[in-house]
Amino acid sequence: MIVRIMGEGQYRLADDKLEQLNAVDADLEKAVSAGDEAAFQSAFTALLEFVRGGERVPDDELHDSDAILPPDDSTLAEMRELISGDGLIAG
Repeated sequence: MIVRIMGEGQYRLADDKLEQLNAVDADLEKAVSAGDEAAFQSAFTALLEFVRGGERVPDDELHDSDAILPPDDSTLAEMRELISGDGLIAG
């Protein structure tokens, strides 16, 4: 799975990490739905760090992204507009 963090680059995550990625994404969705700023910051940071734990795709390689995450300076209000009922990561 290839995940792009906007303004930063792409990361390759092993297929066996998808369930764990979805769990972290679900925590973010809950925090955004609740309007809880502290929980949002914590969950969004955890999601970005999880993705950054994958293999960084070199900038000169072009791949379609399976998921695109907003930049790390995104706000709760911005995230509320981006998240559908499935979180940021579809699946």
